[in-house]
Amino acid sequence: MAVSRSWPAPLFLPLSWLYGLLVACRHRLYRAGWLRTERLPVPVLVIGNLVAGGAGKTPATIAVVQHLQRRGWTPGVISRGHGRTSTVVRAVHPASSAQDVGDEPLLIARRTGVPVFVASQRAEAGRALLDAHPAVNVLVCDDGLQHRALHATVRLAVFDDRGVGNGWLLPAGLLREPWPPQGAQPVPDLVWQQTRAGSASPIPVAGAKAWTVTRRLAPEAVSANGQTVPLQQLARQPVRGLAGIARPEAFLAMLRQAGVEPRPFIALPDHADADALREALADDPHTAVICTEKDLVKLTELGLGCPVWAVPLELDVPAEALQALDDALSAYHPAHGHQTA
Repeated sequence: MAVSRSWPAPLFLPLSWLYGLLVACRHRLYRAGWLRTERLPVPVLVIGNLVAGGAGKTPATIAVVQHLQRRGWTPGVISRGHGRTSTVVRAVHPASSAQDVGDEPLLIARRTGVPVFVASQRAEAGRALLDAHPAVNVLVCDDGLQHRALHATVRLAVFDDRGVGNGWLLPAGLLREPWPPQGAQPVPDLVWQQTRAGSASPIPVAGAKAWTVTRRLAPEAVSANGQTVPLQQLARQPVRGLAGIARPEAFLAMLRQAGVEPRPFIALPDHADADALREALADDPHTAVICTEKDLVKLTELGLGCPVWAVPLELDVPAEALQALDDALSAYHPAHGHQTA
C-alpha cells in the first residue's frame, strides 16, 4: 500500500485494475437491484474510510456519538467487531472481552456508554440492538462505507494526513474505492480529513462537503481504573511504548511531539490479540507502558504488574462540520416526529 508512485507500486497496477473492475461491478449490481440493500427503521449514519489502515474512523465514531447525544439523539453503534474470535451477535458491555466483541467496539462502548452490538452482518447487529433498546433513534455504523447491504442514510468518509496516497487502488495504492467516486459508487455526504497540525496531503474535491479535523493527544494519560497522569510527568520517567494499530508510527510521532520518548517502542499489527501483547511485554515486567486506548482494553485483561497508561486521541471538529452533520440528519430528528429512514 503505497503513498507514492515510485517502484515497486507500479508492479501491482494490474491487480489494482482487476480490483477496481470488481468494485465497479459490485456497485452496478446494487444500483440495478440485483444485490439487496436492507433498510432499518431508524436513520443509519455510516462512518468509514476509503483508504486502508488507520484513517481514524473509531475516534470519529466516538466524537459523532458524543455530539449526537448532546443534540438530543439516543444513538446506538453497530459494527462487525473486526478481530474478534466469535461470529454470533453480541451486545458489547464495558466488562466484555475484546477477544469476544472486538477491541474497537469495546472502546466505543466504554467511551460513550451507548448500546453497542456486533455481528458478522451489520444489519443483523442493528436489528438486535433496536430489539434490545427500542429507545434508540439513530444508529452509527463503525466502518461500512463499502458495505452496501445496509442502507446508509448519511455517509461520512474519513481520511487522514496521507490524503489519497498515490491515488491508486489497492494493492498498488491506499484506496479501497476510487476517489473521486466513479460510476455507480455512492458519493459520501460528508468528508473529514483528520490531520496533525500542518501535516496533511489535501484530498481532491469530489462533490462532498469536506472539512479538516485536527487530531492530537490528550494532555493526560488514563489508566484502566480511571486514574490520570499528565503526559509531562510521563516524559520525565522511563516508559515503554506499545501500539497494536494500523499506523503505530503515527502514534509514536505524536508521543515524541508531546515530549514522551518511549524506550523501547513496540509496534504490533492492527488488532493484535492479548497473547501477542503479553509476549511483547514479557521481557520487562516492571517498567510502565504507554499505549493507545484500543490497546488498553486488551492489556487490562492481562493483569500486568506494571502501570499501563493510555493516551486518548482528541478531535477538534469545526462547528461547521458538526452543523452539516446535524443538517443531514435533521429530517429524522425526534423533535420533528418519528420518521423512518
